[in-house]
Amino acid sequence: MNAEQRRNEILTQLKKEKNAVSATALAKIFSVSRQIIVGDVAILRAGGAEISATPRGYVLLSALEKNGVSHKIACLHNAGRMEEELNICVDHGCRVVDVIVEHPVYGELCGMLELSSRYDVGQFVKRVTEESAHALSELTDGIHLHTVECPSEEVFLRVKTALEEAGLLYHG
Repeated sequence: MNAEQRRNEILTQLKKEKNAVSATALAKIFSVSRQIIVGDVAILRAGGAEISATPRGYVLLSALEKNGVSHKIACLHNAGRMEEELNICVDHGCRVVDVIVEHPVYGELCGMLELSSRYDVGQFVKRVTEESAHALSELTDGIHLHTVECPSEEVFLRVKTALEEAGLLYHG
């Protein structure tokens, strides 16, 4: 299989999957290194494929299921409250799509999250800890946005109220 065929097969594999697929898993499927897969995905993205890199692996944006209503919500907290904030969202049945910060040099920075359960949140927080990574919100003194998808407007309002009661909403 040549590189172009492998890239086409990577797209086919991502179309079949509902969940994120790691570069390591793809590397095993195609009997190549993880770095080859990372390069293939970069080439696919440069060619217009809407592949998103999440903490759990790659997903095709077109394959993500929209779930009701989508809103941006502004939050403010220190890194120690990240898990609490994310759990409030997923506990109400919402999916936390991303985190967005406004950097003074680079402008808008966005990290794809795709978290929809406490398990997802726990795995994300574990990975942040294991990698000694910093939350994007640390670049902006805790101020950040999340795109959340909720089953209904009513559920979104409940999430917003719960975040407010926890002191996690940013009011500017």
